[in-house]
Amino acid sequence: MGLTVKEKAEFVGTFRWIEVFLMETLASWVPTTPEMEVKVLFGRHVWEAAQNADGLGKRSFELRAPMHYTLPPPDDYEALFRELPSLEQTSDRIAVFYDAVLPALAKRYSDYLAATDHLLDEPTVRVIERIVDGHKRMLAERQTWCKDLALAAPNPALVKSWAQREAAFPGMVTHGAGAALARAVPA
Repeated sequence: MGLTVKEKAEFVGTFRWIEVFLMETLASWVPTTPEMEVKVLFGRHVWEAAQNADGLGKRSFELRAPMHYTLPPPDDYEALFRELPSLEQTSDRIAVFYDAVLPALAKRYSDYLAATDHLLDEPTVRVIERIVDGHKRMLAERQTWCKDLALAAPNPALVKSWAQREAAFPGMVTHGAGAALARAVPA
């Protein structure tokens, strides 16, 4: 299946929306998380998500979309993400973010890589591969930074529910959104 330039930009814009949202969510958790190790972990990963969003935003411009083009996902998918900031217990935040959100996003990135031509879309592939590597590093850091913490047990049903609900969405991109997506290219 070949993706058009516009479809690639829509995927990149939606991935950017998700990375920005995750950055903002982690940032909102830092001041309300009592454990210093977790504050530092979230802070490190705010920066990581910001780098991801920046790389995707620059790539969107190369795909004839506006610089830092951001496309919200379909309403129901967006609503699922909008639940994240309301998590209050540190262990639930950690479990949902690292055991549900990041693996689900890794699957979405993997699906994109399977759908695109790696030669014709090499710049996007490289951006996404860097993001996937960063997510793997984030998961490893979570293990290192949180292994000795005495936290309340997370709610496993919460993690399972979020992951199942996310996986139930067949698509995360609203294709055809924004008729003026492409920039005018000088002749």
